Amino acid sequence: MSQDQCLSLEELEALANRVLISQGFSIAQAQAIAETVTLAERDGCLSHGLFRIPFYVAALKNPHADPVVEPTLRVSESSVVHVDAHGGFCPLALKLGEPALLEKTRRHGIAALAIHDTYNIAALWPEVERLAEAGLVVFAFTAANAFVAPAGGTKPIYGTNPMAFGFPRRDEPPLVFDQASSASARGEIQLHLREGKPLPEGWAIDSEGRPTTDPAAALEGAQLPFGGHKGASLALMVELLAGALIGDLFSLESSASDTHGVGAPLGGELILALDPAHCNDSGDHLSRAEFLFSEILDQPGTRLPSQRRHLARKQHSKEGVMVSGPLLAELQALVNEAT
Repeated sequence: MSQDQCLSLEELEALANRVLISQGFSIAQAQAIAETVTLAERDGCLSHGLFRIPFYVAALKNPHADPVVEPTLRVSESSVVHVDAHGGFCPLALKLGEPALLEKTRRHGIAALAIHDTYNIAALWPEVERLAEAGLVVFAFTAANAFVAPAGGTKPIYGTNPMAFGFPRRDEPPLVFDQASSASARGEIQLHLREGKPLPEGWAIDSEGRPTTDPAAALEGAQLPFGGHKGASLALMVELLAGALIGDLFSLESSASDTHGVGAPLGGELILALDPAHCNDSGDHLSRAEFLFSEILDQPGTRLPSQRRHLARKQHSKEGVMVSGPLLAELQALVNEAT
């Protein structure tokens, strides 16, 4: 069995690129995905790091998935920018759409980026953080495959349906959070299964609708929304924003299109951005935010969203990231099978 290894961020990105290109991804698609998974590893978000590379590869089993397609940008006089991924993967679509969204937001004060027909296997916080670093206030939403039962139900209807928010800060990285509307992300359950660990109670039910802490039973059953009806309401909101509003798939429809049971969501992503310069004549939004943050942090035991990620970022940027032997072996096997 392969041994665990500590890899630098540059080595991580090169490994992800090598695997993806060996499997038929274009250089542009591979680089965008590799950058995204490296950011996740850098910030300690293992469920969206190298662990995700086999999912990108497995997504190619779906006939609609295209690892070499170039996304197309549509910009009009409207404040909504559109990118059609044509069955490609979301990181490259984001690279194309974000500059146009930034320009529209600067001009109009509020704008949106709608990404269509894309496989979205990544976290949302990278794009939110990039835009918040440019001074914008940002929201992002995307649905998934139907993994989550509605409150009181037993059959999956919603995706994990994450949402992210970013707010710029003065002399600090932006405040960013990225959270599922379910009690856990899908990748967290998959990691528990890989590591042979039981789930916390309240995360999932089995195929008969009974509470379970067995990750295998949870993957066969349904995940649960956090906070019961409150999380379910947010999941419904995301379905409407990233599905109905922009003319893309609901989670149920994404699951139906997943003909090979890969679990790779196909659908849309909606990003909403606001320019504070159009919202606040005094221009003191940064100092006002810092006042609130200081009041929060004055209480022992508190922290702001993304603080743990930034601590991990400093450590991993300096020391590298420990990657498990089994994951390294799985990635190398993907390269070997393609040669």
